[in-house]
Amino acid sequence: MTITQQAPKAPMRFPRLAQPFIALGMAILAEIGIAFFVLNVVAVPLIAVWVGIPMLLVFVPCTRWFANCHRVLYAGFTGSVIPKPYKKPPMPGILMWLRTTLSDPATWRDVAWLLVNAVLGFTLSLLSAVLFLASLFYLIYPFLVWVTPDGVFDQPFGVFRVNVATSFVMIPFGLLAFMIWLGAGERLLKANAFMARSLLGPTESAQLAIRVRELAESRAETVDTQAAELRRIERDLHDGAQARLAALSMNLGMAEEMVNRDPAQAAALLTEARESASTALSELRDLVRGIHPPVLADRGLEGAVKALAMSLPFKVDVTIEMPGRPAAPVESAAYFAVAEALANALKHAAATTAWVQITHEHERLHILVGDDGVGGATVRPGGGLYGIERRLAAFDGTLTVASPTGGPTTVIMELPCESSSLKITPSSGKA
Repeated sequence: MTITQQAPKAPMRFPRLAQPFIALGMAILAEIGIAFFVLNVVAVPLIAVWVGIPMLLVFVPCTRWFANCHRVLYAGFTGSVIPKPYKKPPMPGILMWLRTTLSDPATWRDVAWLLVNAVLGFTLSLLSAVLFLASLFYLIYPFLVWVTPDGVFDQPFGVFRVNVATSFVMIPFGLLAFMIWLGAGERLLKANAFMARSLLGPTESAQLAIRVRELAESRAETVDTQAAELRRIERDLHDGAQARLAALSMNLGMAEEMVNRDPAQAAALLTEARESASTALSELRDLVRGIHPPVLADRGLEGAVKALAMSLPFKVDVTIEMPGRPAAPVESAAYFAVAEALANALKHAAATTAWVQITHEHERLHILVGDDGVGGATVRPGGGLYGIERRLAAFDGTLTVASPTGGPTTVIMELPCESSSLKITPSSGKA
């Protein structure tokens, strides 16, 4: 079974007939933004007399909230969310927050956007709305002339007079305005959104700072995860294999002492020692499999995923199309991500069928894991999907979850994987 890969859903695009009313609302919001602009500008010089501090503590968060609302609205037209470029205070405290906020260029870019949006944003939004409303107005012009008293709508443009019969001459104007709106209405809104993006989005230096912060957080979480993993391995060795090997050593010593005076007892101790050795060997194999499965090293990602699929109690369809094997760290991260996603389907989703698709396109490894379970899966701290997200983040990878209530659940993962790093294999099949 070949599963068609599903890309992450783009942010919502507003329906075309809703756009004029959204544009009208954005034009009104643009003028409301003037109040935020004035209050912020007035508050800054008042810092000298301390009055400005409480004003900024109120108005700056309000401005950021106002800007964030527009970031969400603009995402509906541009197809991509505008990131928040704000700096985080290095230390807690109101004064530290105020100092960081006032020194943050993003704060003043928000203030500049308020003014630009009140002029240019207002014009673009209003023009988009007016084109549609004008088309609607002139398309129903004969009806308006018919239902209103004389002298209200019987002199369009103030140039000539019409009656109910001759008022149909205005319909072509409505059609013309509607055609212009069809061609330009959405473009005007997108132009406003891209203009706002240039001010509300992060600059190159801010993007670099955000990226550095994300990498630092990812690195810290990776170090913590590795430390926890080492503690788990140490605990498993101490409580499992090490204890059994110690018992084995004691049994062999006792058997050595008894081999001459009580051969039967020595034979029993040797049997017990052999069982302990077998159990310890099994535990060590399980431990090694949890660190790096031998099948992954021997047969690669394709063989390891297929072996994993065969070990599950429900049907798993696997489709893998790669020109070769990824680098070992990427291969390991991909395998354990798939394993955790399937484990979630087994433990929480009550699934009867699952599917895995792995492809390599555009220098990225695309992984899709889906199941027909009950749905409702979310990424939350401490959960399995959160662990996958953090594991992928260490490689600059991403995770997207689509899991409506009632299912199905689709987990989409991406990992950077350059073609030059792939080890060419003879073929890649399907199961």
